[in-house]
Order: sequence, then C-alpha cells, then structure tokens
Amino acid sequence: MIHVHDLDGCAPAPLAHYLKALGILRLVAEQVDEGARGWWHGDRFQLGTKLNRKELEEFFLDDYQPTPIFNPWGARSGYFDGGSEKSARESLGQIERSKQCRMKPFRNAIEIVRSVVGEATTGGKPSDKEKDRLILALRLNARGTSSLWLDTVVAVISAGDDVSLVQPPIFGTGGSEGSGSYTSAYMSAIVEAIIKNKWSHAVHTAIFGESEWNCDWKQSMGQFSPGRASTPWDMLFAFEGACVLRSSVGGRTSTNSRKWMSSPFYVAPRSAGYASGSRLDEKFLNKGREHPGRGEQWLPMWARPSEFSEVQQVFLQGRAATRLGRATDGWTMARAVPGFGVSRGIPEFIRYGYQQRNNQATHFAIPLGRFRVPDERAATSSCLDDLDQWLPSLHRLAHPADDKKSKQAPARLTIAYGRLNDELFAVLRGPPAARQWQDALVRLGDVEAVMRGGSGFLAQPVPSLRPEWVVASHDGTPEFRLALAFALQSCAYRVGGRRVEDPIRRHWLPLDRDRPWRFATTSTGTTARLEVSPEVVMRGRRGIDDAIALVGRRLVEASQREGRYLPLKAATHASAGAADLASLLSGDVNLDRTMTLARALMALDRQAWADRHISMESPRASDWPDDAWLAIRLCVLPWPLETRSGFRLDVGADPALVRRLAAGDAATAVHIALQRLRAAGVRCTLRGATASRAMARLWAAALAFPITKRTAEWFLHRLDPNLDPNRE
Repeated sequence: MIHVHDLDGCAPAPLAHYLKALGILRLVAEQVDEGARGWWHGDRFQLGTKLNRKELEEFFLDDYQPTPIFNPWGARSGYFDGGSEKSARESLGQIERSKQCRMKPFRNAIEIVRSVVGEATTGGKPSDKEKDRLILALRLNARGTSSLWLDTVVAVISAGDDVSLVQPPIFGTGGSEGSGSYTSAYMSAIVEAIIKNKWSHAVHTAIFGESEWNCDWKQSMGQFSPGRASTPWDMLFAFEGACVLRSSVGGRTSTNSRKWMSSPFYVAPRSAGYASGSRLDEKFLNKGREHPGRGEQWLPMWARPSEFSEVQQVFLQGRAATRLGRATDGWTMARAVPGFGVSRGIPEFIRYGYQQRNNQATHFAIPLGRFRVPDERAATSSCLDDLDQWLPSLHRLAHPADDKKSKQAPARLTIAYGRLNDELFAVLRGPPAARQWQDALVRLGDVEAVMRGGSGFLAQPVPSLRPEWVVASHDGTPEFRLALAFALQSCAYRVGGRRVEDPIRRHWLPLDRDRPWRFATTSTGTTARLEVSPEVVMRGRRGIDDAIALVGRRLVEASQREGRYLPLKAATHASAGAADLASLLSGDVNLDRTMTLARALMALDRQAWADRHISMESPRASDWPDDAWLAIRLCVLPWPLETRSGFRLDVGADPALVRRLAAGDAATAVHIALQRLRAAGVRCTLRGATASRAMARLWAAALAFPITKRTAEWFLHRLDPNLDPNRE
C-alpha cells in the first residue's frame, strides 16, 4: 500500500525548505523504501511511500543514518586545536564516541579524514598551498555518501601535478561562510537530534509543518533560511538535500579559456526579472572592490511523481542550453528552461540568487521569483531568438568588467538596459499578453534612444526582427496599426538601373548607408563617435514633432532629386486606414505611444514581412477624417492617383502646405490644397476651413502615416462624389 503524504514543512522558499524536500525524498529512497516517489503540487511537496506517517517519523528518529560531511580545509572543522575550533571539536568527539549503529558511516568517515589530514598536512590547519592537495586526497579516499558531500561543496580541477578547486555557492566557500562553518552546525545538529535525542518533538513539524514549537536552538542555517528560526531536524534535512546538487567542472569551447564550475542549473547572475534588481546584484564587494557575483541557481519543481533516481538524473543533467549553446547567465537560463522543462515534464522553476545583504557583509540565497515553463510552440521561442546575439554585447557595455581598463557605464545606459531585461523576463514568464510584447518593444526603442545619444552604440542597433513580433504584440488598437504602418513605410528609387528601397529608420538612427544594420561612426584617435547627419530628424521626445519632422525631411529630399511626390509609401498589409486616421485626428489616439512603438518596429525585417503576408486590416470607417484634412492629404500623395472611373489625379506635393500646417496656419494650408485640387479637376463642395494651431500640427503629423491607393480613392470620392463610379 502506498501512502501519499503532504509535506507542508517543505516549500519552494526559503531555500532550506526546498532542500528539505530533496533531503527527505533522498533519505527515504536510499535507506528504507527505494520505490518512494516525490513531486511538487503547487507550493506543497508530496511524498508517496510504503511508510505511513508514524513509520516515516520513526524511521528518522530511530534508523536514519546521517551523511558524513566535513571541511578540514576550512574554518571550525573540529579536526585541529585552537579556541575557534572548540565547539566543532566537541561535536566531532561526541560523534566519534557514539555507539549507535546508525553513526558508523560517519565514524568511518572521520577516521579516514583524520588519516588523510595527518598525511597531507603538517598537523596544523592547512595552508593555502596545502588545501588543494588535501581536498584531492580526500576525494581519492572518501567512501560512500561522503563523496556526495565532496561533489556538492567543491569541484576539483586537476591537470597533472597542478590542482585547483572551485567552490559552488550552495555552501558558501567550501563549507564555510566567513568565519562560520556549515559543517560545525551540521555536526551540532546531529549531536542534538540523534545522539542526545533532545528534539524528537520537532521531527513532525519539520516534515509536516502542522504545529509550532519553542525553538531555543542557537545555531543558524545561514543563507539557507535567513532570519528564520529552525530546529536541528530542519538543518539535517536541508543539508541532506543539498547533497543532491553535485558539481563538476566543464571546459569552455576555446582552448585558451578558463574552465568553469558546473553545478546543477547554476549560472552567472543577471540583475533582471525581479523588482529589487540592481547592478550590484551581479557583483560582490570585498574591501571596496567589485568582483564577479556568486551567481544564481534555478531549481526545478517537477509535477510528475518521480523516484529519487529520476530526480537525481534531472540534477545530474542540469545543464540547460539555448540554440547558441549552454546557458551561462540568468537570461540564457530563462531562454533555455522551456526546452529543458518541456522535454522532462518540469512545469516550473524557482530562481535563487546568491547575493550580499546586511550591509554587504553576508551572502544569502534570495528567491528571485518563479518561472513557469511556457509552451515551446509559443511566439516566445522564436521571437526572442532575434536578440540572442545582440543582448550579450549590450550587457558587456552596460555592465563592464571590473578592471582598470574598463570605465563605468553611463547610468542612462544601465537603466535602459535593466528595464529592457525586466520586460523580456516578463515576456518569458508568460503566457505573455500583447501589451507585454509591446512594452518589450518600447524598451528596445528606449535602448536605441540612449545609443543615438552616444552611449552603448558599439552594440549596434536592435537587430532585424521577424514578423512574428507583430503577431505577438498586435492588440487590435489603432495605436499599434498606425505604428506598424509608420514603421514599415519606405520609398524605392533607382541607382544605376538598380532598385533601392529607402526605409525611414535612417531618420531615427545615424545608420551606415552601405550597411544599414550598423551605426555610421567616425574615429577621433582611438575613440569612435556617431556621425552627425542632417537625415536624423526624429528626436524621440514628442510623437507629433517626430511625425512632422519626417514629412518635412522627405519633402526636402524629394526636391533634391527633383521629385514631385512625397517619398513615403505604405508597405504591403501595413497602411493607415480611414477609421484609424479619423481616431488620430479626433484625439482618441495616443500619438506618443504610437511613435514609441513605431521606432522599435522599424527594426522589422521588411522582406520577411512581405513574404509572411500578415494582414493588419483596420476596421471599416464609420467616422471619417475632416474633409479639410482629406483635401490636404490628396495634395501630399506619393504617386499620381488613377481611379477606377479613369480619372487621374496628379497633384505634386507642395512643401509650403506642410510648412503652413507645422506653423499652425490651417486656413492657408486648406486654401492651398483646395486651389491645387480645383486645378486638377476635383470639384469639392468645401470652400474653406480653419482649425486651432494644435489641430493644424496634428493634421501635419497625420500626413506621416501612409495610405494605399484604394484609401486615397475613397478620400477623393468623398470630396467629389461625382467621381465615384458606383454613385447612382
């Protein structure tokens, strides 16, 4: 018969409670019921075993054999003389003198450690040079579950006679945290709970969490459970669970690079994706100097009942990877987790960062949030691929290495980059709504705004984005449809018989004409600077100013090429409809947000968009723009208009008309437009109109949103119904 127990004493946070779940499953499976299974159900860990509740508690009270752990290379190990070693030495002596059968593995381990210490050292605490030799000797001589502890607390790199060690952050620095010792606390817990049997009443609460106790135990669990009261049983279970996180060493791909420590789901820190993130979360301070931080660990919360051997295999294989290679930091781990989680049935991960707190004096394991594994088939899995190679370059500029040659990044770049990371993490935590995707686009535009100011431009502009970004972020609002139409408009002209597309992104960023995916730069000595170009007229401050500036600049360029039309044509399936333009001109559209989105959408791959055939049709017009603006719009077209009735409207764009609107003179602009239309044969019922200065400027800005020939024909028929072939 299988009993399913709700282990309410275990939880995803703090780290100690997660490790308790691992420890209980491991101990039951290895020592009493190899068929035991465990799994997470929400925030509760469940254990399926042949033991009923009473038998489970009795197993830990009477039969459980604790894993031998030790660190004679660190502080307060108990293996040496000295005042600081007294309490650890006393606990170690009581374990050695214990006659209990369950303590035999620990007594054997102590005997081996004493023998190795005597051979590898001069009898006192090992020097820095002796530590590596001591640990290697212990690894060669350790037996049984002691090897689990050694694999958890230190990873050894050996090359011939040269030996060095790397210490995973799970147990501080090799089993110590500052002057404190995890092994000393663990041995004290064994003495209290097993040898002296003082804490039998606390087993039930440590496992099932169903009652309170008066905790007068003075030992601290350190970073595992900062600021929380605990019992010896809590510590024993947590440390037993930590031994599942076995580490090794992996090599980088290049032959001249350093090796890295490989611990399950362990990566370099990334200060994004949680509310309290700051640059210093990626560092640790020592005597005022910044050093690379201890990193972060993503721990799986599997939902399928699994035997310990299966769980252990997940941790042994805990090396998630993206399409570009192994996950190396918090961002690439978030990108890699979906593939790893889906293939192994893990629906969620909890993210921990090993960060300094208490005035930068102590490291704690800080829960940084939960990560729900999204469906790999979602747009997330493809859209964010576009940023995989660009983000690391941007990260290096926003968080330069701590060396004398590196200058501190400008605050505006660090802030913009941090906000972008937060939005991208929000998308990954999904399932994301269209608004979240739009917010990510806004942050991409914010980063480019910082770059065009001269900071971080060496990372280059936002790379080409696939059309799926539009599918993911389209929310059916006129703001988004207008932004897309604005961003994808262009004009084509011929150079030496070759057709050249001229998109508008160069009016937002100083781009290299031959390589439009890079910034145009000049060099002054060893310093690169962005080129100053009169083409860059969009400033990113007010949407209405940018839209007017674009129209004005394009008309100037048209006159330089002796062109008669406004060189701004709509892309396929991306034009401004009458309904959206009516909303814009009536003040119902947030033009600033529209232009903010448009600046980011300028990075869309235009060829892929044309091939993808994504339709972004606007709703049929129930309200129309004012007739006065329609007259102005028909005088600022990018081509001559051929109607179905055979009428040809060929009115060249007059820059004076746009200048009048930009200056707030709507009456003169309307007068010019009506004159030109009458000269072209259009009989308008409108004889004149005026508007406020603010409305005149809005009319000018609306000219920046491209329309199709079909829409222009509707405008024409509305002004002159006699030209409508369908009119009865």
